[in-house]
Amino acid sequence: MSDVMFSPSVKAIQQQRGSRAKFAARGEWPDRVTPELAEFIAAQTSFFLATASADGQPYIQHRGGPAGFLRVLDDRTLAFADFRGNRQFITLGNLAENPKAYIFLMDYAHRRRIKLWGRARVVDDDPALLQSLTEEGYKAIPEQAILFTIEAWDANCPQHIPQRFEAKDVAAAIAVRDRRIAALEEEVARLTLAR
Repeated sequence: MSDVMFSPSVKAIQQQRGSRAKFAARGEWPDRVTPELAEFIAAQTSFFLATASADGQPYIQHRGGPAGFLRVLDDRTLAFADFRGNRQFITLGNLAENPKAYIFLMDYAHRRRIKLWGRARVVDDDPALLQSLTEEGYKAIPEQAILFTIEAWDANCPQHIPQRFEAKDVAAAIAVRDRRIAALEEEVARLTLAR
């Protein structure tokens, strides 16, 4: 599976720079969803999907939705509802001529990232699948499903990942703090009147 990630050119550079033995000793890279990976995926509200045209022109597109919108269908397959967007259809065009794709998941709060290599395909003739991938109440128009078959994946170290938090999580923490401050101010006022 390392051939998915490491082309002969990459391996040659690893050899030149002294890291090839480290990766060769690692052995096979995982190509199945583990319970830990499934849990990580279910918590994400966004990811980046990379595709390329037949001649290799790369394209990266952000995908977002409610936590869990990227679903694990089985131990090798992920899927998501592809919502109406900017109407450029670059991802769909690329996948029509080149199924190789890449998903990059970033959890800034916990400084973790997952990289998945695989193949993707568009499914636009399965209303039941699309319905199963669409979160009720989410304000978006699903147009088709995209299925991603994992060929290899890897978790990166947290080095150089800035820690960031979702606005809703920060707002919730501030609300807890503000309630505590209000309670303490009330207590101080009560104790001051009791003197």
